[in-house]
Amino acid sequence: MKQSKAIRRRFIGELWRGLNIIWPVLSALLAFMALLGLAVAGLEGWPLTDGLYFSFVTGLTVGYGDLVPKTGSARVVAMSIGLCGIVLTGFVVAVAVEALRAAVAGAGAGADDEPPSQR
Repeated sequence: MKQSKAIRRRFIGELWRGLNIIWPVLSALLAFMALLGLAVAGLEGWPLTDGLYFSFVTGLTVGYGDLVPKTGSARVVAMSIGLCGIVLTGFVVAVAVEALRAAVAGAGAGADDEPPSQR
């Protein structure tokens, strides 16, 4: 129980550290996705809020289908939003996997330091 709590704490710390390292890239991707969403809204004649909503629903690959671009150029922009979303998700998952690896590896190193009677 004590070890799982330590791993969880170490994981959160490593995740935070990793996200702090890549936040400029994540921020740029989010801003680019928002701009692309505004472009789709302009091309389709939607309100700007619908364009932003569409951008993040598409980028996170949820795709409810309540807003669907009709023009060819808006569909091309929508594909770009989807690709940006996949890249964004990949970055976050990569950081999380690395944080978990570091947390588990740190737990294994810490276990060797304890006397056998306390393991």
